[in-house]
Amino acid sequence: MLFVAVFALLAASAVADSQSFSYSPPVGSGSGSSYSLTGTGRITAVRVWGDHIVRGFQFRYGFIWSQLAGFRQGTVQEIELFDGEAIIQISGTAGHYVELVVFTTNRGRTLSVGRWSSNAFNMYASHPEAELLLISGRVHGAITAIAGHWGIVASNRTSDSEH
Repeated sequence: MLFVAVFALLAASAVADSQSFSYSPPVGSGSGSSYSLTGTGRITAVRVWGDHIVRGFQFRYGFIWSQLAGFRQGTVQEIELFDGEAIIQISGTAGHYVELVVFTTNRGRTLSVGRWSSNAFNMYASHPEAELLLISGRVHGAITAIAGHWGIVASNRTSDSEH
């Protein structure tokens, strides 16, 4: 009986954990080489290079910048997130290239690079407490695809009551 109870608890935990992560499939043509911007902890800043299309991305996790996905061409736009602020939506337009990307935070702030065209997209997490963990996609001269990976970030802070 104890085995059944432990198994049920583990199964429920696994299901609950899997529901806190979601994936927004890629938009764009998807030609070129793959990229993935990953790091440890929360995204604390975002840089995007572009002009009439999106040329490159870079995320900062904590105090460490990720590798560049794409190219440092065009104008760079940057947003530094406040404590507790997170990216909760990616929207924009995409044809062969990602022509516009808009990162939106849980405080309503946005970072927008590129220009509006047809083929709009909108990405967000399926769990209300989730945030953007990483992006992946493809690049060929500029960004040709973007996908969002969402989840709940465990806090690295411990409360004073735990000491």
